[in-house]
Amino acid sequence: MMMRWKTLTAAVALSAGMFAMPMLTAQAVAQELKIGISTEPSAMDPHYHNLGPNNQIAFTIFDTLILQDETQKLTPGLAESWKSINDTTWEFKLRKGVKFHDGSPFTAADVVFSLARPAKVPNSPSPFTLFTRSFSEVKVIDDFTVQFVTKAPAPLLPTDLSRVAIMSSKAAKPDVAEGMTTEALSKGEGLIGTGPYKFVEWTRGNRIVLAGNAAYWGDKPKWEKVTYRPMSNDAARVAALLAGDVDMIENPPPADLKKLRENPNVKISQAVSNRLIYIHLDSFSTPTTVGIPDADGKNPLKDVRVRKALSMAINREAITSRIMEGLGQPTGDFLPSPMFGTRKDAKPEAYNADAAKKLLAEAGYPNGFSITLGSPNNRYINDAEVAQAVASQWTRIGVKTKVDATTATVFFKNRDSFAYSAYLAGWGAGTGEMSDPLRSLVATPVKEKGFGGTNKGRYSNPQLDAIIEQALGTVDNAKREALLQQGSKMAMDDQALIPLHIEVTPWATRKGLSYKARADQYTIANGVTRD
Repeated sequence: MMMRWKTLTAAVALSAGMFAMPMLTAQAVAQELKIGISTEPSAMDPHYHNLGPNNQIAFTIFDTLILQDETQKLTPGLAESWKSINDTTWEFKLRKGVKFHDGSPFTAADVVFSLARPAKVPNSPSPFTLFTRSFSEVKVIDDFTVQFVTKAPAPLLPTDLSRVAIMSSKAAKPDVAEGMTTEALSKGEGLIGTGPYKFVEWTRGNRIVLAGNAAYWGDKPKWEKVTYRPMSNDAARVAALLAGDVDMIENPPPADLKKLRENPNVKISQAVSNRLIYIHLDSFSTPTTVGIPDADGKNPLKDVRVRKALSMAINREAITSRIMEGLGQPTGDFLPSPMFGTRKDAKPEAYNADAAKKLLAEAGYPNGFSITLGSPNNRYINDAEVAQAVASQWTRIGVKTKVDATTATVFFKNRDSFAYSAYLAGWGAGTGEMSDPLRSLVATPVKEKGFGGTNKGRYSNPQLDAIIEQALGTVDNAKREALLQQGSKMAMDDQALIPLHIEVTPWATRKGLSYKARADQYTIANGVTRD
């Protein structure tokens, strides 16, 4: 197996000579922060693609009504307070005196515009309507008071609204349905927020430059200038950190962590994330699915026994210990315990190749079949290597597997056009509770409901949909949690997808800097401080 972090470049980067980094002065560090990121955003439009690399930039330029701290705890943002008026009405008091980057005042009109916009953004690969589906109307009471009228009781509304960026309606309102187009926003046109940093430029493949917003209403920006440098190659990111070309990197490769921890000029921060790494299977297409020869006119992945066999054939412990180098926790659920809605009795699928072969034979495939497994090669921790390991393990039970690993940009385009019969991907639960992955990954895709936006295996179970709907409308926390646990168990029993592991996310900074490791895996400039 060829592992990209075991290249000559990586070896050179980690040599003794490279560990003597030039150290910037405190004054210079305060002026500019340079961050090596592993995946470049697909757009600057904060409502286009609900994806980690996009969101971490968006939530630096823009604010939301309610913010999330590094543990995903809700804190006041552009809304100072919120309360439930009745079963179907929430009232939010907006923060006064907030200015957009162009100096214009923030008012309720910007809230109305921003929360209507996600439904109008065309061709969204993973739409933000997931977070706006629960309300039918936004009433403006006055410039600093809005009320949300919901279609049914919506206990998760405050959490949902922590995920949608508030844009300037004045700056982003030309003559198209969605206001400023995604293409225009990616050029910086109308990209005006209230966040701690202002957009300066984006040179694709090279840099994203932001400037500190001295007029920010909250914690003042800690840096005059922030430059995010896309560096998909693991070895190149490490080398850039050690050479002093960047001050911080995200996702240092697992194989390098031991040496980085031993380096007196490097500090490692890490946290258990909310990100599930999983495999989705095409349980929709008939008579066949992409990458599986149409030998008998059937799609084997529609049979739950086949899906179960593929899960049992995966040695999760081996993957997390050998390939992830400990930066993963094997899982049998969508989220790590004790996040809201997780099951204490959820266990990772036990590795059992013999039992997997028997299940395949029972399903009518004693000789297996062939399949292609799609995967990004620069989005998640050692994603392509994990896919190769899964392919090897599937092949051992007779399911001859070919891996198609591409850059994240190509992968997501292929995935969203249903080009894969099976694919490896990740999902970070932005809300921090079970309803997020259930309604996104395994609910039957229904655009009007905001359901199944990232269910590209097109799994469908009406019973599960009903449980998710009921949970989303249940105000009582204990009852809602029980429903979410029931939905999670149903999805896993039916192998709606194959969970692999929860990522443990590391960051590496240069000596003199610290980073508050985040459960959402976002690399946020204002989370970087000088010691």
